[in-house]
Formats: sequence, C-alpha cells, structure tokens
Amino acid sequence: MNATANATERSRRSDFEAIAARIEPGASVLDLGCGDGLLLDYLKQQRQVRGYGVEIDDANVLDCVKNGINVIQSDLERGLAGFDAGSFDYVILSQTLQAMRHTEAIVMEMLRVGRQGIVTFPNFGYWEARLQIMAGRMPVSKALPYQWYDTPNVHLCTIHDFEAFCSSHGIRILERVVLTDGRPVRLLPNLFGSLAVFRFEKLK
Repeated sequence: MNATANATERSRRSDFEAIAARIEPGASVLDLGCGDGLLLDYLKQQRQVRGYGVEIDDANVLDCVKNGINVIQSDLERGLAGFDAGSFDYVILSQTLQAMRHTEAIVMEMLRVGRQGIVTFPNFGYWEARLQIMAGRMPVSKALPYQWYDTPNVHLCTIHDFEAFCSSHGIRILERVVLTDGRPVRLLPNLFGSLAVFRFEKLK
C-alpha cells in the first residue's frame, strides 16, 4: 500500500489520533486484531512505540509484513496465552470489541498482558441507530456499515453498557473520549456520539 492510500485509510479511522493521544511516547504496545497494521504504523510514526500486532487473516498478516509491522498470526478468541503478564504498557482493541464472541475474556486478558487497555467501538446508542431501530430496521451507518446478514459484529453495545461492564468487573476507566465525524462530543455522548474510545486499567 502506497503513502497516498495509507493517508486515505487513516483519514477514515478517526480513532487513530484519539488512541495516539493516550499513549506515552516510546511505550510498548500490543494491537489486537491489527488488520493490515496501519494503526501500529501510525503509532510508530507519531509516538515512537514498540510493539506487535495480532491478526488471524492471512491477507492482513501479509500486508503487515509489507508495511514493516511485527505481527503474530493468532486467533484472539483463544486468548493471549502466548504473552506473559505485564508484557506491554498498552494493549489496544480498535473497533474489534463488537466482533468478539468472548468479549469478557478478551478484555480481562488485555489487562493481564498490559498495564492499561484501550478500546474503541461504535456506539449502538447513537441517535441514528436508535431512529433506525424505531423504524423497525437494523442500523446501518458510517460506524456500522454492514447489513444484518453480513455483519461481523456479534456483541454491539452502548457507551453506558461498556461503563457498566467496567464497573462490574473491577476495571477503572481512566479516560473516555466520544467522537462523531472525528469531532469530540461532550453533550449527551451516549446519544450524540458515534464512536467511543476508552482507556482503562485493572483496579488494584
């Protein structure tokens, strides 16, 4: 993928900048479900991070290699047993949380392997999604571009759902930013925000 194509892809992923802003320069990072490695490439350039991606898809793994990203081919649904506790400063799950079947297990594994976790996910409580459900249809939007019959998403949630999950699982939320079209949303974020970014850690 050339530089122009990379820039175009990054412009479509408004969470890249939000994630980078929450990572200390030079930190060690594990990116779960890293796709073609563009997020890790961005973090290397912007925050000089060191780290690895984990990806299962053959084509994406090949793209990671082409993009100079250290990648391990593995199925996240089987956990992170190959990584020691506390191996990384941050473990990232970017727009993949909703596609995980074992959501609870992977979040807890993130906090075993990393000092902090960062997740981003489309907010199912966004007003456009609510309107479409009220009209009797499954939501389709920029953040949720799939039809009901071809979506990889299995566990969609709202901002309030994730916060309740953290509260019930001994997880401290350190920071939350909610975005719509790349802009921060502060007024009624669970209604007006389409994408959520959370940084969190395990309660001591």
